[in-house]
This record gives sequence, C-alpha cells and structure tokens, in this order.
Amino acid sequence: MKPGTPRMLRGINDRAALDLLLEHGPLSRTRLGELTGLSKPTASQLLGRLESGGLVIASGSSHGGPGPRAQLYAVNPRAGHVAAMDVTPARIVAAVADITGRKVGEHELRTPRRPSPDAVTHVLSALDGAATAAGLATSDLLHLAIGTPGAVDPRTRRLRYARHLPGWHGPDLLDRLADATGLPVDVHNDVNLAAVAELAQGRARGIDDFVLVWVDDGLGAAIVIDGRLHGGATGGAGEIGFLPLPGTPLVRDVRRGNAGAFQELAGGPTVLALARSLGLRATSAPAAVRTALTTPGPGDELIATLGHRLAVGISALIAVLDPTLVVLSGSVGLAGGERLRSVIDDELASLAATRPRLELADVGEGPVLTGALHTALVAARDDVFDTVRNPASPGAARPVTRRTP
Repeated sequence: MKPGTPRMLRGINDRAALDLLLEHGPLSRTRLGELTGLSKPTASQLLGRLESGGLVIASGSSHGGPGPRAQLYAVNPRAGHVAAMDVTPARIVAAVADITGRKVGEHELRTPRRPSPDAVTHVLSALDGAATAAGLATSDLLHLAIGTPGAVDPRTRRLRYARHLPGWHGPDLLDRLADATGLPVDVHNDVNLAAVAELAQGRARGIDDFVLVWVDDGLGAAIVIDGRLHGGATGGAGEIGFLPLPGTPLVRDVRRGNAGAFQELAGGPTVLALARSLGLRATSAPAAVRTALTTPGPGDELIATLGHRLAVGISALIAVLDPTLVVLSGSVGLAGGERLRSVIDDELASLAATRPRLELADVGEGPVLTGALHTALVAARDDVFDTVRNPASPGAARPVTRRTP
C-alpha cells in the first residue's frame, strides 16, 4: 500500500482520534473534530467507522451548557485486554487491564523456594488467577509484559544480573513463555519499568533525559536518553549495584558475588545493619528508615549517612549522563521521603559536576506493575487501533469469554 492513499489517511485519523479519546476521556463529535482538525462530517464518518468496528462506544451525553445535549463517545474498554506481572523471588503480582488502561483484575502468587522451580508454571498460574479475577479467559488477552530483577540479554535472550531469581535462566525461557501462554510476551528489567511508569504518568512526563535511582534491597537505575530507555549491549545499563565507589573494598569478581561496591555501601542489607548498629530496631531496611525519621540522634545519623552514600553514587551517574532529572524510587528511597531527598540534594551540591533536579518518584505504589501494564497496552493498542491493517478490530471480531469469578 502506498503512503498517502485515502485508506492510509483514514487510518492515521482513526489512530489520532482514539489516542485523543484515551487522553481526554469521552468527547463529543464536535470536540473531537476541533482536536483533530477534521470537519464535522469527516469526524462523524470517523466515529461511525470506529463504532461499527467495536473500538468506540456511545458514552452518555454532555450537560451543563446551553442548547441540546451532545452525544459523547469513548474508547470501548472491551476492545482488548492485556496482562502484566511484577516478579520477585518471593511472589508474582499479576494484573489485567482493559484497552483504556483500567485495571480489572489482580492476583498475587506466592513463590516459596523449592527445588527446581519452574518459571513457566508460575507465570501460567499467576496469569490464570488475574484473568479469572477479571472475569476473563487467558485466551481473551492480547499481550503480556513481565518485570523481573535483572535484564534479558538481547544477544542471547537469557536473563542476566538476577542469580537470586531461580528458575528464570533457561536458554529458551522466552520462547517457552510465549508458547505456554499463547501470547506475545515481553520481559523487562523491573527498574526500567518503574521508569516507564514515571515517563507515562509521573515526574518524568515530558523529560527527555533522566535517571531513576532505585533504592531497595538492591540498587539499580534506569537510564532514559532522548526519551528512550537505554539498556546497553547486554541489557545491563543501570546495574549500579556493581559500581565501584570509595568507602568499601574493591570487589574483584562482581559476577560471582552478584554485588559490587555501591550495593555494599547503600543496599538494603547494609542499611538495616547500620540501623541496628545505631540501636534502631527494625526488621527491614524501609522500616529502619521510617523509624529513623522519628528517632532524633541515631535516626538523624542514619539518614545523614545514607544520604551521603547515595549522593556519592548518584554523583557518579550525573558526571557520566548529565541528566535533566534524577528520580528517587524504591521502597528504601521512598521510605526516606522528602527528608532523605533533601539530604542527598544538599550533598550533591558539593559532589556533583552539575545540579539536575532531584525528585521523589510520583508513582509510589506498584511502579513495576504500572510500567509493565503501560508497556503491554502500548503494544496491544498498536495492533488493535491499526484500522488499516485490521479493518475489523480484534475486540469486535473475537467475542470475550466471560468467567464467573
């Protein structure tokens, strides 16, 4: 098909209209015409096409102004559904969302350590649980995005940097997941997905160059350059736990120990050990930081020490990347809140070559799952909303099989 044909132009207008309906919510024919620059007759024809294709539905009518009420239109949430997962060694949280992005089902699967764990079995169980919670069958889903510690090497298609995630390291894992689920499957680094969430609906909206620093049991970073995530040659860009820094012994074989100097300086286990050495009682690093915020003396020392150590590592990132923005995320980083952010920012005044904005993550609850859902939705919408390639949308062509939860 040649570019510029009437069918191609209609497809471009259809996609623009669907994106506007997602962004603004229900719109009248007149308002959609204003936003797209289309005439009223053309906007009417467009909505008629999308409605007959199952992509748009009538959604009430306008009110509050003079004159007759106008019919409103919205994206049909039944046009498609996607699934996403946040995987850790202890559990998998899975969720299903409709094509508008509304979460309609969620399921948590505990994955206690057992001999020879099978990632595919766990994924199928979590996926079925989330689909059932949404009243769907797994065959109704269009795409699956999974967030894990570590990253998939684009050359070997194997998961790296996550030795603590047993059962996920087979050479054919990605193919097995796709075959078993019957879905297109993407596996991404969890910290990168947290950055996707910030790009889509958080602090980084409209920012082309930023770094998300993840402070949790493990340390990590997501690097966005020119609006795109930078994964590196092996997917390992942002594995800052391996970053050699002053203050700890140099680790000579980081791959074997799966840790490096920065991890030993400011990772979760070190934070918890430091808190206990100061007399602060806690069972986890985030709890230790929260306790420190309300404990003068020892608590002040913990926040000051942790802020300095994090600033040392962040200043190294700034020297290399010179980002516009640094976003502080992860359970430990968010537990420290504005006070920890302020200490880090003050330290960066003397340590960093430049002074990017340092802000707390805006997506604080389930950022990995949020980023995974967004990733799956982008992929599914590219397919479902392509009215040139798919004149009848998947949502219209394939009836949804409802389950009774």
